[in-house]
Amino acid sequence: MDETQPLLRRFSRPEDGDSREAVLNGLLRFDSKGDEDNPMEWSNSYKWGVILLLAFMAFSVTFTCIGIVPIASQIVFDLEGEENKSTSVLLVTIWELGEAAGPLIIAPLSELWGRYPIYNIANIFFILWSVVAACSQSSTLFIFARFFTGCAVASNVLNPAIIGDILPPERRGTAMATLMLAPLLGGAIGPAIAGAITETIGWRNVLWGAALVTGVCELTFLTLLRETYKLRILKKKAARLRKDVEASSTMEEENTLLTIWTSIKRPATVFFGSLVLQLLSFYMAITFAFFYIMSTTFPVILREVYGFSPAMTGTSFMSFSLGSSFGIIVCNSFLDKIYVKMRDANNGKAKPEFRMPLVIISAFTLPAAIILMGWTAQNHWPVAILLISVGLLGHCLLIGMVPLVAYVVDATGLYSASALTAVLITRCLMGTFLPLVVPPLVDRLGWGYGFVVLAGVCLAVAPIPLVIMRYGEVWRQRSEYTNDN
Repeated sequence: MDETQPLLRRFSRPEDGDSREAVLNGLLRFDSKGDEDNPMEWSNSYKWGVILLLAFMAFSVTFTCIGIVPIASQIVFDLEGEENKSTSVLLVTIWELGEAAGPLIIAPLSELWGRYPIYNIANIFFILWSVVAACSQSSTLFIFARFFTGCAVASNVLNPAIIGDILPPERRGTAMATLMLAPLLGGAIGPAIAGAITETIGWRNVLWGAALVTGVCELTFLTLLRETYKLRILKKKAARLRKDVEASSTMEEENTLLTIWTSIKRPATVFFGSLVLQLLSFYMAITFAFFYIMSTTFPVILREVYGFSPAMTGTSFMSFSLGSSFGIIVCNSFLDKIYVKMRDANNGKAKPEFRMPLVIISAFTLPAAIILMGWTAQNHWPVAILLISVGLLGHCLLIGMVPLVAYVVDATGLYSASALTAVLITRCLMGTFLPLVVPPLVDRLGWGYGFVVLAGVCLAVAPIPLVIMRYGEVWRQRSEYTNDN
C-alpha cells in the first residue's frame, strides 16, 4: 500500500490563500528529506532505542500473561479450595478474550490521537488490573481482573504499527523479528520464575513482581517515547500553522464525536472490506490457538505423565522459548533477504506477498510438531522428545507469525493498527475458546489421537498462505485499505 495517500497531499507554504486552505483542511506532508518531525527521518540509534523499548513492554506483558500458566491449577485450588480443570484453563485463556476486546478501542484511538497517549494510558490500566489480580480473593475476581489486564495490552497491536511508522518495508522484517524475541524471553523466564516463587513465597508475589516490572517499563515510556504516527504529527504541524489563518474550532468540536465513531468502526470496516485480511485472520487464529493449547496442556502432561513439580514445569517452558528463539533467528536472517530478492526479481516492485515463503514452510511443519507432542505423551516416551516437540512447535509458530504481521503492516500502511486489531480479535477469540475443547477431546481419545485431530485442523488451513501468495495481490486491489494506489 502506498503510505503517502491523497490524505497526505503535498504542502508548501506559498500564498496566504493556498496556505489557508491547506491548513484548515490539515493537508500536510513531510518534507522529502531532513524533516525532523518525520519518524522515518529519525536517527537509526533512536529508532532502535524505540524498538528496544517496545520489546521491553512486550517482555513485561508476556511475563505477566505466561507467568501464571504452570501455577494456574494451584491458584484455583488456593482461591476455591478444590481443583477445577476448566477454571484453570479459563484462568489462562481469558487473557486472550481481553486482548480481543481492548484493541477495538486502542487501535482506532491511536489512529485518531496518536500512539503515545493511547499506549501510555493502556499501560497504566494494565498495571492497575495486575494489582487487582494480585489482591483477588476468589477465582471469579481473578478471572475478571485477568480479562481487563488483557484488555489493556497495547503492545500486540501498536508495536507492529509503530515499526511501520518508523521503518521502510525492506527493514521491517528484521525489526519485527527482534521485537518478537522479548516476549519469548518473557515466556521462558516467566514460568520458571513463577514456579520458583510460588514454591517459596506464594503465587501472589508473582503478580506483584509483574506489576513492578511493567511499572518500570511505563516510566521509561513516559520519558523517552515520542509520537510516531505521521497523521497525528502532521495535524500538530497544521495546528501550529493554523495560528496564522482563521480556523473554526466550533466545527472541529462538532465533528469530534463523529470522528471518534468513524475511528472505532475502522477495524471492522477494514476487515470486512478485505478478503485477504479475512483469510489471514482465520489462518492466524487457528495456528496461534496452538500456543495456548500448548500452554494449557504442557503443564498437565509434565505433572500427570512425568510427575514434574511446579518449578520443574516452569523451567521446561524454556524448550518452547529455545525453539521460538531459533525461529526468530531464521526470520532475522532470511525474512528481509527473501523480500528484497523477490522484489529485485520483480523489477524492483515490492509486494507484501513476498513475506509468505516462511509462512508456507511453517504451515506444513506445524502439524508434525503437534502430532509428535501428542504421541510422546500418549506413549510415555522420554521427556526429551516432548521438549523437542514443544520447541519445534514454538519454531513453527514464530516463522509463521512474524512474516504475517509484517504482511499486514506492509499491505495496510497508515491503517495498520486497525487492520492488526481485526486480525488480533479473531486470533484472541480462537485462543480463548479452542483450548477449552482440548480436555474433553483428550479424555475421550487420549493424547495421541486427540492431538492427531488437532493437527488435522491445522493441516486443513495450511493451504491458505499458498493461496494468498498466488492471489493475494489481485484480492488486495479490491479494497481501498489494501490496494497499491
